[in-house]
Amino acid sequence: MVSKENLGMMWGRLTGVSLMIDYTLTVAVSISAGVQAITSAFPVTVPYIVPIALLLVWCMVWLNLRGTSESGTVFAIPTYFFIICVLALVGKGCYDLITGSGHAHAESIVTAGVPAGLTWFVLLKAFSSGCSAVTGVEAISDAVPHFKTPSVKNAKRTLSSLGLLLAVIFGGVTMLSLAYGISPDPKGHTSVLSMVTEHAFGRSILYYATQIATMMILTLAANTSFNGFPILASIMAQDKNFPRMFTYRGDRLSYNYGIITLGVLASVLLLVFKGRTDALIPLYAIGVFLSFTLAQSGLVRKWLKERMQGWQRKAFINGLGALVSLAVLAIFCFTKFIEGAWIVIVLTPVILVVITKINRHYDAVACELRINLDETKITPSQPIIIVPIAGIHKAVVSSLNYAKSLSPNVIAFFIAFTDEDADKMEEKWKKWNPGVRLVVFKSRYRTIIRPLNEFIERIESHAANNQSIMVLLPQFITHKWWHRLLHNQSANRIRHKLQADKDIVVATVPYHLSR
Repeated sequence: MVSKENLGMMWGRLTGVSLMIDYTLTVAVSISAGVQAITSAFPVTVPYIVPIALLLVWCMVWLNLRGTSESGTVFAIPTYFFIICVLALVGKGCYDLITGSGHAHAESIVTAGVPAGLTWFVLLKAFSSGCSAVTGVEAISDAVPHFKTPSVKNAKRTLSSLGLLLAVIFGGVTMLSLAYGISPDPKGHTSVLSMVTEHAFGRSILYYATQIATMMILTLAANTSFNGFPILASIMAQDKNFPRMFTYRGDRLSYNYGIITLGVLASVLLLVFKGRTDALIPLYAIGVFLSFTLAQSGLVRKWLKERMQGWQRKAFINGLGALVSLAVLAIFCFTKFIEGAWIVIVLTPVILVVITKINRHYDAVACELRINLDETKITPSQPIIIVPIAGIHKAVVSSLNYAKSLSPNVIAFFIAFTDEDADKMEEKWKKWNPGVRLVVFKSRYRTIIRPLNEFIERIESHAANNQSIMVLLPQFITHKWWHRLLHNQSANRIRHKLQADKDIVVATVPYHLSR
């Protein structure tokens, strides 16, 4: 919204696309990292990485479909449990550093802090990689309207708490990994946090508790996307940049289409990349830092345009934020391009083109459907009703009775494949005499839709300008689900063909079978 209002709709769309890609990757990365916590503690689960990841994704989908109030209650407990476990880990690590126990050496931190051959590019690359840890804060921004009143103040408190916890936990674990001399697992099955926890607590109850808490919090970290993606999709749908169904809420007031779509996209990513966190990371964070750059730039333009009190300070802060975010984005694109970032770089403009076409489609439809209320009048007329029949039975009787209640202009249309079938039908109809005209069409090649289509065109050519045509289809409603495969196939084909090609009413008269 910030980008759209200050930079223009195109930049707003680009920001939305970037965030949607980031939200999808956040789910995939968080879930895969959560599964890594499981494989770290229980190596026997390594062959089942992808099934476990998919199970966790769809558990998240189910929880969010249950509604935000229920999911919020469920997610709060693991969050506090994780914070307590990791703060205990950092506390134990600091104790080991002070006392010199647990193979923790403070000298390792000092020597590791100034590596040989350090350059500005290495520093910027490290800074950019570290910035991926702060992705997710945009979900707080997007969800400000959903905070309790006063929403802005509560959102600021949440963001401040997040920054403080992130500094303590991320910084503390980084410091302890250096102190314990831990290197990443080349196979990617054991996380650094698992190795740090094992050094601090050994394979004790505290170790397993921390791993379980890590798995739970990483899985629930995906909830930032399940909160943000549906809201973002609904905002874009309101601007006609996304299908309108994404604005609809379910019975529990959750955006069901957005939640399910996110679950499907994340599942596809996990299947394609086999649930490997290291393979997904290069795709991560590009989208969010592009949206950060655009939003910060939009705010700079806002302050320059409005020039309210203190605008210089605000413009400086947002300008600095835009430059830093742009630098991170550029470094990510350059350093991670071959590792997979090219997928996001290519995908972003493609999706942008697609949603632009969606927007143009909605505008074109609105233009075509627009009417002049002063000039447009409703002029009712009795329609011509065509009832395709395959014989004489109760469903046909019900359909003809309903058709005659709507209009006196009712025509029964029968397609015969042989002269004998045509003669038999005309004889039966004459004997029955329902007071409805019968038209028999002989189809030499046993086709149904083409003869009906030709007959409708003849009727259209002779009908009055304001007279409509209706096709009324008798349809059996079967008692058992598998019986549906045995009936109504011709009616379904007729309905689909006529609705696709003609501006006529196609209706169904159901007849329920008892067995």
